[in-house]
Amino acid sequence: MTTDSSSTNRAPAEGISTFKGQDRALRADRLGTGGLLLSVLAATAPLMVVAGVMPTTFAVMGIVGQPLLFVVLGTVLVLFSLGYAEMSRHVHNAGAFYAYISRGLGGTAGAGAAMVALVAYNSLQVGIYGIFGFEVSGLFATYADLEVAWWIPALAAALAVGVLGWLKIDVNAKVLGVLLVIEVLLVVVFDIAAVADPGTEGLSLHAFNPDTLTGAGVGTALCFCIAAFLGFEQAPVYAEETSRPHVLVPRVMFLAVTGVAVFFAISSWALTVATGPASIVPTSQEQSAGLLFFLTEERLGSTFTDVLHVLFVTGMFAAMLSFHNVVARYAFAMGREGLLPAAFGRTTGSSGAPGTGSLLQTGIAVVLVLTFALTDDKPTGDPTAPVLRLFTWGGNIGALGVIVLMAIASLSVVVFFVRRGAAGAQAWRLVTSAVAGIALVVIAVYTVKDFDVLVGAGPDSTLRWILPGVIGLALVIGLVQGAILRSRAPGTHARIGLGNEAFQLEKEAERTP
Repeated sequence: MTTDSSSTNRAPAEGISTFKGQDRALRADRLGTGGLLLSVLAATAPLMVVAGVMPTTFAVMGIVGQPLLFVVLGTVLVLFSLGYAEMSRHVHNAGAFYAYISRGLGGTAGAGAAMVALVAYNSLQVGIYGIFGFEVSGLFATYADLEVAWWIPALAAALAVGVLGWLKIDVNAKVLGVLLVIEVLLVVVFDIAAVADPGTEGLSLHAFNPDTLTGAGVGTALCFCIAAFLGFEQAPVYAEETSRPHVLVPRVMFLAVTGVAVFFAISSWALTVATGPASIVPTSQEQSAGLLFFLTEERLGSTFTDVLHVLFVTGMFAAMLSFHNVVARYAFAMGREGLLPAAFGRTTGSSGAPGTGSLLQTGIAVVLVLTFALTDDKPTGDPTAPVLRLFTWGGNIGALGVIVLMAIASLSVVVFFVRRGAAGAQAWRLVTSAVAGIALVVIAVYTVKDFDVLVGAGPDSTLRWILPGVIGLALVIGLVQGAILRSRAPGTHARIGLGNEAFQLEKEAERTP
């Protein structure tokens, strides 16, 4: 990926079209620290991670030291955030990842990153519809004795999320906040119950022993666990909608990544305490995604477990809404800068929401849910197959994309500050960014290498290359688009990554005699 010499401190070049009207800017002062924090944390879907990701990692990878993995990954992501957060003080753009990358590595690299981000976050968002529909269908069968095809609640959720996406972001933050807080409280209740009533091995800290991270499954377990953190990196996406982005965005990122690391480390440890470290792997293999509910039934009763099932679903809805908002803002930023049609670069009415980007994401979700519904092989095969394919394929494609973006962004941070002549002042941040970048590259390599395990395909399946190839294809398409723009529309190319800053600079130029 090549860098452009004009990537730093780029001003609008001759030929850049002027952004006219308030509809080219997201509305400022809509989010404070609390609203921003809740918006990004909702994407982590804490209950979905504790009830789904953690048991799967224990069962498939056989790694008892999952709590220690969350500590290790939390450390890596804090190192990443040190440079990423400092970058956020200089760049305020709903394009976040691709804006940062374009400032460091140039507009062509930024265009490649923009396409990867659009594909990755769409994949993450749409993937959740599969497991959401499956769980809601199960609730209808259990509590109403009613058979409902999984794609019906999935489509209903897509439409509900689309409607909410048109509302003011502070309204969305309130919806996300209520759902998130209830989720977290229920998991905390379980954690306390597990510690108060441990398994046969008592309050063992064995899961934090480094010896538990030996074996061939550690690399793949890292891939599973890092997906649980996805969301904290979204804070810069909302920078234009905060009152003090240079203060709030770094603050929220550090609160999010440290909070998630501590919360998931404690919760995964609580699972090992409840079963006993020696029993966590076989019990997870036996109970699968029902592990948490099995343990709460024993300690907290059926009523609590029933409530947990419902909140499991609402937590997934919160995650879908959070990712939807991110996709809509990426589409808005890309439309504003000429990487998508200009219609995507406008906000909607009094809400100031990126309405066209929201419609795009809703349309993609509906089409993909219907596509997987049409492949439903319930009459002749496994009824969960299309659901699990949608969830595992989408989730892992998206996670790979975000890991790649974080790795490239780490390099961009280093180049950005070196080119500004700030290498000395920012030396320790550049070191932490480089270390985090190397670690993220290693995780990305493991993710591609073990993609067959992540999606449940055989080692000889072509899916192990086709699915991660989606991210590679998106990167290539974006790079080609960037190269074409640089050659044929240099003004548009110069605008990549500037966002609303280009608009402000042009207004100032117009006022200057």
